[in-house]
Amino acid sequence: MQHRVNAYNTATASTNKIHDDAVARALGFRGGLVPGVDVFAYLCHPPAERWGSAWLDHGTIWARFESPVYDGDDVEITAGEADGGALELTLVDSSGARCAVGRAALTADTPPPLTVDEWPSGPPPETPPAASAETLTGTPFGSIEATFVADRAGEYLDDVRETLPLFREDRVAHPGWLLRFANYVLTANVRMGPWIHVESTVRLLGAVHDGERVQTRALVTEVRERGGHRFVDLDVLQVVDDCPVARTLHTAIYQPRGVPEP
Repeated sequence: MQHRVNAYNTATASTNKIHDDAVARALGFRGGLVPGVDVFAYLCHPPAERWGSAWLDHGTIWARFESPVYDGDDVEITAGEADGGALELTLVDSSGARCAVGRAALTADTPPPLTVDEWPSGPPPETPPAASAETLTGTPFGSIEATFVADRAGEYLDDVRETLPLFREDRVAHPGWLLRFANYVLTANVRMGPWIHVESTVRLLGAVHDGERVQTRALVTEVRERGGHRFVDLDVLQVVDDCPVARTLHTAIYQPRGVPEP
């Protein structure tokens, strides 16, 4: 199974300047990076095509971003059969270089019950502190909320080049739209300079329908340094009326090597 996409940088106006051409070039990249959450959305196409709405109710997807995807590049996602009926996902750019890998599956097991209150709620700080090991671990994160409006979803689907009737006709939220809020809950709670999303593991627990309000909560599980980069790991829970719809283990480089603190 193959899926081809002309990549699009949706975040040129973002406060995360890793998506800005000039800033990204100064850091050694060819240009502004297409957001990892949008590359993730490209990877979602094969499992959504294979399993449809069942995958939104009880599916998984893991994605790791190995090298940048750039605006306007023609990328190809290949989905190969793996053990247990899973799909092994690989995304390559127009030169054939591997940019992202993943694995998706339709789960048969029942997830363990979740105690929603174990993830903090309440408003984020009015003035987020600069991201550091101390600020990331010193105060519980505030939560954020957003309503899924199906009539407005077409613009997002166009941006991530998604054409499946599942999302356009069934009017349910795309997993990539949900994953954006794992980024937003981070930036709502700490202030960062240019930063990079590197990996996500998502367990889908139920489709989000038109008009439903999604609350995104997050726990910081680890802050570490490797190779001069400073990483943060989040355990993100998304709920509709206190009913979990997705749980994500989300990893970002909150301070790349050589980038000063904000």
